[in-house]
Amino acid sequence: MDRDQILSANAVRRLIASGKHIVISEGRVLQLDGWIDKHPGGKLAIMHMVGRDATDEMNIYHSTETLATLHRYRVGFIVGHWTNLTPPIRGGVHLLTSDENTSDDASDIDDLSDASTLCTRTTSLNIDPARDEALRERIALGSDLDGQEDGPLQVPSSGRNRGSRKARSLITSEAYIDKVMQGEIDDNLRDYPSLDETTQRAISSAYRQLHQEVKDNGLYRCRYFEYAKELTRYLSIFALFCTALRCGWYLTSAAFLGLFWHQIMFTAHDAGHRGITHNFVADNLIGLFIADFCCGLSLGWWKSSHNVHHIITNHPEHDPDIQNVPLFATCPSFFKSLRSTYYDFQFVWDKVADFTVAYQYYTYYPVMAVARFNLYALSMHYLFTSPRPQSRITSWVRPTEIAFIVCYWLWFGYGIVWLTLPDWPTRILFVLLSHMITMPLHVQITLSHWAMPTADLGDAESFPQRQLRTTMDVDCPEWLDFIHGGLQFQAVHHLFPQVPRHNLRKVQSLVRNFCKETGIKYTIYGFKDGNKQVLGRLAEVADQMDMMLQCQKYMAETRISGLH
Repeated sequence: MDRDQILSANAVRRLIASGKHIVISEGRVLQLDGWIDKHPGGKLAIMHMVGRDATDEMNIYHSTETLATLHRYRVGFIVGHWTNLTPPIRGGVHLLTSDENTSDDASDIDDLSDASTLCTRTTSLNIDPARDEALRERIALGSDLDGQEDGPLQVPSSGRNRGSRKARSLITSEAYIDKVMQGEIDDNLRDYPSLDETTQRAISSAYRQLHQEVKDNGLYRCRYFEYAKELTRYLSIFALFCTALRCGWYLTSAAFLGLFWHQIMFTAHDAGHRGITHNFVADNLIGLFIADFCCGLSLGWWKSSHNVHHIITNHPEHDPDIQNVPLFATCPSFFKSLRSTYYDFQFVWDKVADFTVAYQYYTYYPVMAVARFNLYALSMHYLFTSPRPQSRITSWVRPTEIAFIVCYWLWFGYGIVWLTLPDWPTRILFVLLSHMITMPLHVQITLSHWAMPTADLGDAESFPQRQLRTTMDVDCPEWLDFIHGGLQFQAVHHLFPQVPRHNLRKVQSLVRNFCKETGIKYTIYGFKDGNKQVLGRLAEVADQMDMMLQCQKYMAETRISGLH
């Protein structure tokens, strides 16, 4: 194969249609089939980049040494700007064609990335094309459709809502969901820069200049003195835990243990992103020791999930961090029983979801208080069901994880809970309190995304715009940074995930300037207001679900669509 050949867009499409994992990076056409099962970041991270120009994503997630090896997978080059295709994992359909002379624009019947057709793209809303025209006529709530058999019905609002609402017009539940989803798309198209090719290319160009500025300013260099201070704090808290436990102050010791877990996991997050030493082995050992040995959580599971979260942030079908049905729903897309490409599982919307989501505004903090138990379950599921790493680079990770987690349950489960604590009431209270103390960490994790848009604006949107559109920062004074552990700079972190957290405040000022220059809205709230935003979104989605149920009830009563 000629690695220096120039490939047309049609040729690249045919490779993808034949099942090849083709990614574009800096004009190179990369075929990653031989690497996808060995990729330390997981195969899904690559699958979400198939058919796309992944230059920005690859540059910020990989070291210079790794980027230098990409020539091994090159099968050719492209000339000019690449128009992104929809990856097959996201529903892209790419047909094999044999006419090499057919123009790309005329033959690209499967390319759904054209921004001019974004608002009318029915596949993004799961609208049946046969019903599309009828839905468009009925999609506006409150329209004058009286007298039609399936027209709207005036009903009072639900008494469950926080605050009074005027009577609303009911349409079919499917049309109502489509209306709400399209409304968020329209709002995002209005509030953020245009998706036309010129604008998004300019944003990507400005982002690459910003990335170079971050490197030139030395902001990728870790300040190890800051970690010396972190280590001193961790050891002090752990010493207080041991002292209280030895004195028989069991609940006090539980509180200190929970605080220790809360604080030390911030460093596990840094290590998982290779943001400490920037060395794969060293940072993984640090992360494994903290996450698995000290906290009983699988770093491998977290990296598998978190890498996808960073690549396709806040997409209901693909981002596992917002897939929490039936406990929570952060957008109406879940009402349609969507399928998760991460879990390969159908999140069925049923009566249980109807009940739990109706009260999610109230259950948010209680669930966050015990969320750590769910992380145990996800860690165990990952370690015993996910495929073993195929690369020699990562072959040692899985057995190390298992050994460290066994050690965790020996020192915590057996040594402390079983041997040290005197009776079952004390054991139960100790476990609950120590785990509930970590609640702020779980709130912090959800804070920066759950209130942000989940609309998919298509393949034309640049990487930096999507990250800033779906992520918020949390404002706090510098002396409180240790409480938030760097997670308060989530928007900045999503743009530069390997920048050490102690440098994120400096990068934040550069990102603010970038947003002013490009016109991308930079979202930042104080911790209190950020919580209000999340609760507001949970309440809003609960109200949307209530309206959907009223639509379904009306259809059942009037036997519309064959319902009885």
